Amino acid sequence: MRRSPESLPSWQVTLLICLMIAAGSGLTLHVFYPGVMTYDALYVYEDIAKGFYGDWQSPVMTALWSLIDPVAPGSASMLLLIVSFYWLAFGLLALTIARRSVWLALALPLLALSPPAFVFVGIIWRDVLFANTWLLAAALAFAVADRGGKLRVPAQAFALGLLALGVMLRPNALVAAPILGAYILSPSRFPWRRAAILYLPAVIGFYALVQVVYYGVFGATRQNPLHSIMVFDLGGITHFTKENQFPVTWSPAETALLTETCYDPAQWDAYWTHEPCRFVMARLEGEKIFGTPALVDAWRGAITRYPIAYLQHRGDFMWTFLTGANFTMWTYELKGPPKIVFADNPAFMALVTVHDALKPTPLFRAGTWLLLDILVCGFAWRRREQPAGAFALGICGSAVAYVMTFFAVGVAADFRYAYWALLAGLSGAVAVVSRPSISK
Repeated sequence: MRRSPESLPSWQVTLLICLMIAAGSGLTLHVFYPGVMTYDALYVYEDIAKGFYGDWQSPVMTALWSLIDPVAPGSASMLLLIVSFYWLAFGLLALTIARRSVWLALALPLLALSPPAFVFVGIIWRDVLFANTWLLAAALAFAVADRGGKLRVPAQAFALGLLALGVMLRPNALVAAPILGAYILSPSRFPWRRAAILYLPAVIGFYALVQVVYYGVFGATRQNPLHSIMVFDLGGITHFTKENQFPVTWSPAETALLTETCYDPAQWDAYWTHEPCRFVMARLEGEKIFGTPALVDAWRGAITRYPIAYLQHRGDFMWTFLTGANFTMWTYELKGPPKIVFADNPAFMALVTVHDALKPTPLFRAGTWLLLDILVCGFAWRRREQPAGAFALGICGSAVAYVMTFFAVGVAADFRYAYWALLAGLSGAVAVVSRPSISK
């Protein structure tokens, strides 16, 4: 007679989960090793050799990568870190959920292998590292929610360190961090009143932490990443008002391009690297306006004079981000003639085929995962006094806040920016449908 997984002894369930996690880790490395290097990652890695710390990407990622690089030089070292975080997080979650439902616990490693979550694990982007860092932080807190202080407190301290690391990787996460932080500090129940009271002080604290670490500890060169937002906003307002908002005078032909052609709600690169509108950043940098108060004043003035056009532009971007068929999986070699990376790896090419087939579906729409996070929060609210509900509310609540920051600061609509929402939605949904903890 075949036994149900629910009737297995706890040690057998633990062993089965560990074997699934080990197999998943091995499969990930088989598919992706030594990691898919992207342009953003390449810039960070090149900064290691130069000993340069800039704030356009993240000086903390540069420092972290330089620390682990001797383990496996190049993309492989970062791949190993991301894969370790990913599978350790899902392993902890599965082992914790197993105390509530063995079936759900066994489903978690399978969900970790499912697209779109799995197709990004081997791509070296700080968004992927950020999402897995926060997932591991939440999983640690969840795993020790009902444990004694000798185990719980060190685990919570480490989880808070991972939370802070995530903010250092993605500074716009500072408005979402207090929600996840409140959960980590109280993983057995979500203290929403305390979280609300401490929210603003926590945001200020995380902002101060970014300033101290970036410019105090690492002495990062200011490359003015916020000014890319301003260029994008000025371009958007120019498009919707049909009037130049930039602090320079353009030729009639350039003005026509700015008002009719250049604007792309999916990305600001149209003003930076794409023809026929590269003249915008070339002029702003050539006349040393980018990175100066002149650009800030123009941006502030344009929003003040044309708030409706600003909201039209931002709404257009956000709709594109949430519902558009945006850029997803990076699959190309960076150097040499254009070709698919790892073209001689059948496992990777099979994954690309699956990705290509599913890309037109809602699975690869950021709005799908934002909606799932909102729904999970709704269901979790009634269980916020229980560990599983608190976990779901903490991660999905932070994911909602994180995604919504892109309304104000987003300059590109790539799907990877919603990766935290994806991981939070998958994990939170499993947790919220699990029953209260049981013991065997």
